[in-house]
Amino acid sequence: MSGDAIKRREFIGGMAALSVTPSARLGGGEDLLNVSAGTEVSKKGEMPYRMLGKTGVQVSCIGIGGYHLGSSNLTSAEAIEIFHAAVDRGINFSDNCWDYNGGESERRVGKALAGGYREKVFVMTKFDGRTKAAALRQLDESLSRLEVETIDLWQFHENIRLEDPDRFFAEGGAGEAVLEAKKAGKIKFVGFTGHKDPSVHLRMLEMAEKHNFTFDAVQMPLNVMDAHFRSFGAEVLPILVRKQIAVLGMKPMGAGLILQSKTVTALECLQYALSLPTSVVITGIESRENLEQAFTAAKTYSGLTKAEIAGILAKTATAAANGRYELFKTSPMFDGTAQHPEWLG
Repeated sequence: MSGDAIKRREFIGGMAALSVTPSARLGGGEDLLNVSAGTEVSKKGEMPYRMLGKTGVQVSCIGIGGYHLGSSNLTSAEAIEIFHAAVDRGINFSDNCWDYNGGESERRVGKALAGGYREKVFVMTKFDGRTKAAALRQLDESLSRLEVETIDLWQFHENIRLEDPDRFFAEGGAGEAVLEAKKAGKIKFVGFTGHKDPSVHLRMLEMAEKHNFTFDAVQMPLNVMDAHFRSFGAEVLPILVRKQIAVLGMKPMGAGLILQSKTVTALECLQYALSLPTSVVITGIESRENLEQAFTAAKTYSGLTKAEIAGILAKTATAAANGRYELFKTSPMFDGTAQHPEWLG
């Protein structure tokens, strides 16, 4: 990735200021919290819309997390009702994955997309296969469960090991599956996700540059504690913004762990994540209360001053220092592909 690789140390040092102040600046002198990637370009009802990188697609700034929709805490009917309520009020970004809840998350969303909802929703799902054959098999299963002919955004899931980028670009690897799927019209855009360490994301971006491969989107944890510890926001976000790659923020509450620190509220977590230059912030919605909270954050985040955001970061600095509230970075608890190596192919 030549220029970006050379400047990585520059970002690590210069962008470390993000853990102290939200007014850190990118290489071009732009303010991190006011760059165009996070700018509202339109609105549908109560929901602001942003551009999805360079794709030309507009998406709601809040995305509905797929894992929670397939949870045993909800019946299929309840999950579909929540999904419809979210879409009816303006959320159009649907997150999912081939492995979520044994496929139940995709099956429920597939049912929810019936009756005209498919035309209203940007459908994203992820795959675990590291080989071309495994990835394509998972793609066909996802298409069947979601009951769609095309997936809008298909993402390489859990880019969490330093060798994962190598496996993606290897002969017979998942990268070949992506190219074949695009040619066949089964997917429109491609991205990758990961929650473990910024260095693995940076390596994927470097290898993509070497292989002349374009990722349309990148998903990663962006939250009030990430700003202080092994920070995707400090190390990866500036590169994505400069390259106009869509930024998909996830784990705004650290899968609920951040709330256990008693340092910030759920609303503050969402407001902070939305204040970053993201295209969409994906959050789990298991109830009407969760849905209302997401809309409140979408309506109010822009009113926060930089001093208020700096205050939120200051409150979380001590608790965030060793990663104990971001266990997806520091433990294997969230590493589904490590627990199920058979998914990799």
